[in-house]
Amino acid sequence: QDTRSTTDEKPVQRSKSFSFKTQKELCTACQKTVYPMERLVANKMVFHANCFCCKHCNAKLSLGSFAALQGEFYCKPHFQQLFKSKGNYDEGFGRKQHKELWTAKETDTMTKTA
Repeated sequence: QDTRSTTDEKPVQRSKSFSFKTQKELCTACQKTVYPMERLVANKMVFHANCFCCKHCNAKLSLGSFAALQGEFYCKPHFQQLFKSKGNYDEGFGRKQHKELWTAKETDTMTKTA
């Protein structure tokens, strides 16, 4: 027989300070909420595992199979094809090559000394 008085007992209260709610993180690629089970972090950017793809061919990337340049992610074969073969990362982005910048500086110093 239960001898406890129902009026004296309080229901169990759980602490309200502890919560499973965390700050919502958004996927860098699709801007949707990333939940912990699907979270992937590369170069301090958060992605869904399925959104982490090569910019050139859209192949799914993993943490061991990507190369990053200027905030863009590529599979290793396309990274080499697009950038390393030219020998200059800037040229792949349509910027001036460093050689041109050096020659411009050399001509400036020659005209100032002459």
